Amino acid sequence: MKEYGFIRVGAIVNKLYLADPIENSKELIKMIKEAESKGINIVVTPELSLTGYTCQDLFLQDKLLTSAITSLNKILTETKNLDIISIIGFPLKHDNQLFNTSVVIQKGKILGIIPKTYIPNYGEFYEKRWFASSTNLVNNEVILLNQKCKIGTDLIFEDKTNKDISFAIEICEDLWSVNPPSTSACINGATIIFNQSSSNEIIGKKEYRRNLVSMQSAKTISAYVYTSSGIMESTSDLLFGGDAMIYENGTLLKQNERFDLESNLIYADIDIMKLQNDRRRNISFMSILDEHTYRRVEVDIKNNNLNLERNYNEYPFVPSNLETRNERCEEILNIQSSSLARRLLLVNNAKCVIGISGGLDSTLAFLVAYKALKKLKRSPKDIIAVTMPGFGTTNRTYKNAISLVKEYGATLKEINIKDACKLHMKDIGLSENDRSITFENIQARERMQILMDIANMENGIVIGTGDLSELALGWCTYNADHMSMYSVNSSIPKTLVRYLIKYISDNEVGKKKEVIEDILSTPISPELLPPNECGEIIQKTESAIGPYVLHDFFLYYFLRCGFSPKKIFLLAENTFKNNFSKEEILKWLKVFIKRFFTQQFKRNCMPDGVKVGSVSLSPRGDFRMPSDAEYSIWMKEILEIEKEVN
Repeated sequence: MKEYGFIRVGAIVNKLYLADPIENSKELIKMIKEAESKGINIVVTPELSLTGYTCQDLFLQDKLLTSAITSLNKILTETKNLDIISIIGFPLKHDNQLFNTSVVIQKGKILGIIPKTYIPNYGEFYEKRWFASSTNLVNNEVILLNQKCKIGTDLIFEDKTNKDISFAIEICEDLWSVNPPSTSACINGATIIFNQSSSNEIIGKKEYRRNLVSMQSAKTISAYVYTSSGIMESTSDLLFGGDAMIYENGTLLKQNERFDLESNLIYADIDIMKLQNDRRRNISFMSILDEHTYRRVEVDIKNNNLNLERNYNEYPFVPSNLETRNERCEEILNIQSSSLARRLLLVNNAKCVIGISGGLDSTLAFLVAYKALKKLKRSPKDIIAVTMPGFGTTNRTYKNAISLVKEYGATLKEINIKDACKLHMKDIGLSENDRSITFENIQARERMQILMDIANMENGIVIGTGDLSELALGWCTYNADHMSMYSVNSSIPKTLVRYLIKYISDNEVGKKKEVIEDILSTPISPELLPPNECGEIIQKTESAIGPYVLHDFFLYYFLRCGFSPKKIFLLAENTFKNNFSKEEILKWLKVFIKRFFTQQFKRNCMPDGVKVGSVSLSPRGDFRMPSDAEYSIWMKEILEIEKEVN
């Protein structure tokens, strides 16, 4: 897992024995061993987990403090043969003061100690009665259990073989401050932040706390592992719920159930490569002046050869939650239609000229144009929808194209292209029986010529229908469906196109709903080759270039995350294990890489089109690549995967 940038992190909420470090050490040892058995590389426990957070004036008792030292030694002894790194909450006597600290341990050694900086002394909190701030440190080293230890908030722990795997620690209130220590730590290289906390439960605090963790994780482009004291803390005045959560760049990976009487453990696989890729893309991330200096502590994180226990969405462009998906669809349709409306205003309220095939992409473009004209308070008659039956047009798609236009009240034009294509074939000396790519492209270019000329005649602009997936694979005819005067689908992947149309269909009734539903169930095809004897589509796109569900998955992780073929294959194999064999995934990954590189010349001259998501191939905005770039190093890695699979 480590070679692919995955690190398994965990958060423990231990069953607490208040003011009894001996019993707490036993419970922590048990939970650390459980974490080790699950392949967790680094695990964190709550604030002052060895004593309890609510000991109050007992923190002034030497007996409690010396017992905590004895108990820490017991944990060190009992875990000295384990590879796991553990972070223990511990009250430390140092420099004539008492500090609320995190002690980082591994294999019987203390790797470093981090003291809390912001000491709350308001409302229900009065920590300053017992604890000093890290700003009061006099010495940055301390002897603890006969070990000379680094102490301070300037510690970043780095894996000795991969410096990108690094972590820092902040404690409870540190996160709630205006300038959390984790901000500087992340700017200086930490990719994982652990937070030991004791956060009580009052109405509304759970949501605020989780939003806070999510936002700090997003702002610092880090993984944030948070755990808080459980319900066995004192309930004299407060209740601590034992909240634990793991976020990655603002996205929740795992959370626990609060209010548990027993110890509990959560864990997740963090993708360090993705975090680093996001940081490199976000140039603003390192534009903040930060004068902090950090001491680096080398740690040895074991490379666990475990199965990845992280789920990836088969449709990375499509939210899995229905409510979120519907909100996303509405937002995308508003972005598409508003951008088109703006373009129409720019060209003196031009009409929209669209080629209608009865397929998904042209249907979405048509519905977006309808929404744009509605926004402009213009008649749908200003959409000139042109259906152009050719050699491969089936009765089903033909009827659906006509029905769609009529049901929405647009202007329908029908122009059969067969005779024009036959004449052109005769002119260039191509046999009518030819079924080569030239035969197909003649039809595509004839259609675009018709659309462009009608746009001239009608004071209109040609609305492009091609989608992001087709652009990525170059599955479009150069200077035909590849071209338009404004493209509304150019950053919508094929898998998302279907959900957008389904969202519209779910909000329609009667004949409109009926025709859209039939379009959704029609196989994806360019319909450039004649149908079979029964009039059915024989030219199915996914049979030729591969399943769009795989290609969109490849596209997301190749372009959005910058992953190598090996890592993309690992994720795809893990995600689609029930749907595709390793050989099938590898076959289509090879097709994706080859087509993505060789078809860049089409993208370098693609028309204007609105960006709606984080992935776009516009040469003016998001993706710049030479058309003649070599792709041998990517294909070489695929060949290495092939050898492993075979």
